Amino acid sequence: MNGIERITQRIGAEAQAEIDRVLGEARAEAEKIAARYKAQADAEAADLDAKNKKAAAEREERLAGTAQMEARKAALAAKQEMVEKAYGLALQKLCSLPEEKYTAVLAELLIQASSTGKEEVVFSDKDRRKVGKAAVEKANKDGGKKLTLSGETRSIQGGFILRSENVEVNCAFDTLVRLQKAETAGEVVKKLFS
Repeated sequence: MNGIERITQRIGAEAQAEIDRVLGEARAEAEKIAARYKAQADAEAADLDAKNKKAAAEREERLAGTAQMEARKAALAAKQEMVEKAYGLALQKLCSLPEEKYTAVLAELLIQASSTGKEEVVFSDKDRRKVGKAAVEKANKDGGKKLTLSGETRSIQGGFILRSENVEVNCAFDTLVRLQKAETAGEVVKKLFS
């Protein structure tokens, strides 16, 4: 081996050593960077995981709250339906009283509702035929009134309309039950759902 080859070999060895040193440093730097980014990625993943868990817990809480609210709404709707049925049943029972009792109830209502004692009484067609005359006569006799039975009829379930000149007093049973409902619904709810 001559001198040039040795110089070339030595230059090549030095260059290879420099290359190996630079590559080693680059690898070490790359490992540091990779470790730093891995730690950052792990921290961000842990942060995202915590945020996702928190968001999931909040969503679960909202869904549970919504479900509870829907359950309360359904229970309230069921209670309202039962209250409506109770008042509907009351109206039905009132309209289906035995004839004698029904006549007495109408007469008592006529006495209470009449302000002048000279009003005209309008019944449904069925009530006019069955109990109208008897109810008016009983009210006149028991209450000292001078009510008259109208030839006109109205489409009402039960009860009557008192008419005096331009004024009408609606004493139809469905109206009276509806008015009582406004005043007594709280008590009915207490009795039904205590």
